[in-house]
Amino acid sequence: MSAGVVAQDDPLQLDNQLCFKLYAASRAVIRAYRPMLEQLNLTYPQYLAMLVLWEWHRSPPVQPTVKALGERLQLDSGTLTPLLKRLEQLGLLARRRSRADEREVHLALTAAGVALRQNAVELKQQLLCERGVDLDGLVDLRERVGQLLDRIIELS
Repeated sequence: MSAGVVAQDDPLQLDNQLCFKLYAASRAVIRAYRPMLEQLNLTYPQYLAMLVLWEWHRSPPVQPTVKALGERLQLDSGTLTPLLKRLEQLGLLARRRSRADEREVHLALTAAGVALRQNAVELKQQLLCERGVDLDGLVDLRERVGQLLDRIIELS
């Protein structure tokens, strides 16, 4: 078989692997976001954390903690802690120990963190327009990938 031809019946052919397509697509999306994120002075993981913090700012959870953020992003505290320290250094969020339980660290956006949301909205719209993204198709894909993710987590 020549290079570039996909054997549909070969279970170990790279191009037949959904995991590879998801991995490659994720890397491509992150790469496409890079110019927008550079303007926001954020890394992609920091951007994801800010998305949750913006959600929480609009609709506060009972416990806006590092633990809750980790659960929402499916990240452990070892990954989150340096990320949150950097966001705090950038003046975008404040971390405070709970008075009721010192093991809990509560998170809150600063005024600069709240204001950054509008910049992100504008840059994201620009990014989608430049790429000519089919929004309906994107919504459908997001829903299907979300269902796949839920199913995989459920079976884990």
